[in-house]
Amino acid sequence: MTMPMAATARPLLPGVALASAVAIAAVSAEPLVRQASGGRLALPGMVIALIIGIALHSLAARPLFEPGLTFAVKKMLRWAIGLLGLRIAFGDILGLGVGTLMLVVGSMGATIAAGIWLARRFSVHDGYGALAGAATAVCGASAALATTTVLPNYPSKAADTAFTVVAANALSTIVMLAYPPLAILFGFDATKTGILLGATIHDMAQVVGAGYAVSDPVGNAAVVVKLFRVFLLLPVVLIIGWWFVRQGQHANAAKVPVPVFALVFLALVAVNSILPAVPALAAPYTVVKGWLVNLSNAGLLIAIAALGLGTSITAILSIGWRHVAVFLGTTFVILAIVVAGLFIL
Repeated sequence: MTMPMAATARPLLPGVALASAVAIAAVSAEPLVRQASGGRLALPGMVIALIIGIALHSLAARPLFEPGLTFAVKKMLRWAIGLLGLRIAFGDILGLGVGTLMLVVGSMGATIAAGIWLARRFSVHDGYGALAGAATAVCGASAALATTTVLPNYPSKAADTAFTVVAANALSTIVMLAYPPLAILFGFDATKTGILLGATIHDMAQVVGAGYAVSDPVGNAAVVVKLFRVFLLLPVVLIIGWWFVRQGQHANAAKVPVPVFALVFLALVAVNSILPAVPALAAPYTVVKGWLVNLSNAGLLIAIAALGLGTSITAILSIGWRHVAVFLGTTFVILAIVVAGLFIL
């Protein structure tokens, strides 16, 4: 039993090891980049891993690394996404209220639809529109990586995914600084400001930075709203996959993966909602949860490093203004809908 398993795993080792090395280098470089820039430039480890990976593409293009890199982008990524369920509890989501929940869900759906519509208007692949829409609507890089698993294979898929990760981070940083003054301009109170930030900023890190820079109540509201968006990651991905199957059913271009990771995700949300309230289990659960959250972070980092290693810099440089326009469009759509909804609420 052990020998067949070892034989199966052996071809994966070079690619996984290379992606892991890139991930470790990215984590090590993150504080160095911040320090070298005097604190003005804070690139997340995911973006650094992607950049290093792309720079090493010529090395990674050897057949030796292909099985492990494919494994990291497809299998490891889904495990890491499943573990994201440990960050969310049902009680926090229900506490938002029906109006806020409807606003967030509606703005997310409209943003994804707008991404695909804009992609068609600007003559880029529908797959990129789905990537841009999901990254804007849900949770930036993690959503892009999850969405790419259900998209049909098309020539620029890897480059589109890599671009989406970079664009989500860049725009998140810009809006992290721009949206708090915008909330003041609109006259929003702490709760509405938190909802605005949590419902519109792409990545969790920037939501935290923007929210708590204003006040603790704003930060708390923003994080809960953002976690609700993360909670909807799996339904969003599965719906996008189903839509592409319907669009390409004659060519059988896309297949939705067996949603085992979605079931794990939902199961862990339930676990995270129950165990902290059980006195005898709360302390050991906190320790185990910490380990599993770190494991999820590591899996996402290795997967994005593998994505970068499989992406040619030439393909990235060939991306033009149309991709930028689509991503800016989805960012504007979700902002406009949430602001309008908050005035109505």
